Amino acid sequence: MTIPINQKSTTDEIRERFDRDVERFSNLETGQTATIDAPLAMELITQAACRATPRIRTVLDIGCGAGNNSVKLAGYAPPVACDLIDLSLPMLETAQRRVSGVTTEPVRIFQGDFRTIDLENGRYDVILAAAVLHHLRDDRDWESTFQKIYNLTAPGGSVWITDLVFHEIESVHDMMWDRYGHYLCSIGGEEYRDTVFDYIEKEDSPRPVTYQLDLLRKVGFTQVEILHKNSCFAAFGGCKGP
Repeated sequence: MTIPINQKSTTDEIRERFDRDVERFSNLETGQTATIDAPLAMELITQAACRATPRIRTVLDIGCGAGNNSVKLAGYAPPVACDLIDLSLPMLETAQRRVSGVTTEPVRIFQGDFRTIDLENGRYDVILAAAVLHHLRDDRDWESTFQKIYNLTAPGGSVWITDLVFHEIESVHDMMWDRYGHYLCSIGGEEYRDTVFDYIEKEDSPRPVTYQLDLLRKVGFTQVEILHKNSCFAAFGGCKGP
């Protein structure tokens, strides 16, 4: 990253981009095409949530976008109440409509930054966070956010994450970034690759999956698991003790 963290996009700037991008985030079959293996990662985190969580009554979808992950979860779980969070109101309205179509339980929406929204501790049996945590900034921000996720998780519940990740070993990071660049070129050419790289540089500050697994344990999750990793993207999660 060449842009210092304190010069990255603000939440308002990120929200404005997502307000214009609802359609791209509404395809359950492809997910977000700039994300490698998005449909597979979505399937894995939602199936793992159901397998690892004894009883699912309430779900929190952080950075829900157009609701793909909650819609996918509904295919594996009994009807559950869903709380959806996103910066973008157009995303939330689309997500609420789509998720309400696949569950008979209440679907609530919360527009804003997850870090500042007041939610009930211990309420959620499953928490999903797909392509959102890479917007966190310094170590303090990461740890306080993961601690909040832990506090919100019900005893016996679980959190499942899919996201863009960096790497601890610089040479490996460069290799994986090259692979990601080739992937982007294969679906949209060099101009598309450059566009994606530019907004990642401007908006995002990802951390390695190893860093995040350690953080899950540090804040209190008793078991952690990697479900999938391909190039710069990973799917993983953790379970809270009873």
